[in-house]
Amino acid sequence: MEHKKGSLKSTIAVSLTNYLDAGSIVAGASGLTLWQNYLGLTEGNLGLLNAISANCFGAALGAIIGGFLADRFGRKTIYTYNMLVYMTGVAIIMLSLNFPMLLLGFLITGISVGAGVPASWTYISESSEVGNRGRNIGISQFAWGVGPAIILFLGMLLAPDGLLGDEVRKLAILVHGAGASDAVLAVFGNRLIFATLFIVAFIAWTLQRKLNESEDWKEAKKAAVKQPSVFSSFGSLFTNAVNVRTILYLAGIYITWNFVAGVMGMFQPHIFETAGGLSNSMSNMLPAIQWLIIVFVTYFGFALVVDKVNQRILYFIGTAIGVAAWVILVFVGIDNLSALWTFTVLWGIHAGLGVQAFYALWASELFPARYRAAAQGIMFFIVRGGAAIWSFAFTGIYGSKGFEFSGYIMIGLLVFALVVGTVWAPKTRGKTLKQIEEERYGKL
Repeated sequence: MEHKKGSLKSTIAVSLTNYLDAGSIVAGASGLTLWQNYLGLTEGNLGLLNAISANCFGAALGAIIGGFLADRFGRKTIYTYNMLVYMTGVAIIMLSLNFPMLLLGFLITGISVGAGVPASWTYISESSEVGNRGRNIGISQFAWGVGPAIILFLGMLLAPDGLLGDEVRKLAILVHGAGASDAVLAVFGNRLIFATLFIVAFIAWTLQRKLNESEDWKEAKKAAVKQPSVFSSFGSLFTNAVNVRTILYLAGIYITWNFVAGVMGMFQPHIFETAGGLSNSMSNMLPAIQWLIIVFVTYFGFALVVDKVNQRILYFIGTAIGVAAWVILVFVGIDNLSALWTFTVLWGIHAGLGVQAFYALWASELFPARYRAAAQGIMFFIVRGGAAIWSFAFTGIYGSKGFEFSGYIMIGLLVFALVVGTVWAPKTRGKTLKQIEEERYGKL
């Protein structure tokens, strides 16, 4: 199973799931204020949108379903059908005329994203050569950065005050008529952004449904006396002490980091507009530049080196930079343009080297093949479900206490992820998945 070749091609096909995951979150974020003006949404409505989206509960629900399906019926099952669900959700968002439609579109898209992520990280890990496993996971995270970078640049170009804003307005008038309100015309550019995700999802579906099934999954299925039920798999995960410790560790660092990243993903342009006083195009431009930095650092700082260096040290450096970014933003001030630019650069470096990439790598390494995807599904459910609850709490805190108080909480969450993640970082570099499994679980 470990003499694998040509994993790069399948990695690229599967990595489109990450592009669509992050892309859908940022597409909603880039037009959040526009949808708010168009539909007359409250801060509570915005919190609900985030809570059921790919950023939170929608993905949580999809992950726990998709993880068990991938272990029960194979990784390829997810790739055969999941993008059809994603396209349905995105199409509903594109055509939304009211808040319930928009909410439904966000939910369906989120479920699809959640179903795809555990299968993707699992498939990449299982199909990788031992010396390229970190590289291939890094490439999937590279796609996770490319999506938002492209989406945010589109948001900047297609915004009402963007470079193509006038052309988008003319197109919107052709569709909606000359009597349409400014709010109706302004949100049209965001509809076009979701249309690009629909196209990429179709391409991903075309490529992924042609993938071969994971050899590790087929081997695990042959070794089992009978295929375990969903409930027995769930029981196995929580009755094994090694599993419980691993879930607590990985979910612990990922949920605290995701509370911060979830806010960044969904509310960053909105916060930059309301607390920082930036225009819609400027509030999209800074995150877009940030995502370009993430893309660059993910590839050159993580993917090309993670299989060759001490992973504990690399994790510490990347996460510490994230803490520094928030310290500057909070204590220098979000209304200070220099602080905003410094934050943009530092958070970009952090996101390329920090918790997200290492979580994807370690979560795909530390569990046996027979419930590798299910374990990731459970953790993703815990993380994104917690993020859903946090989205409601954050909008309340931000609305009543302001940005500075919210920022103190962000710093505390990141410090927790820094300390816990560094102290208990696993030593898996250079080992096959079978070696890791036997070291942790013995002969299964």
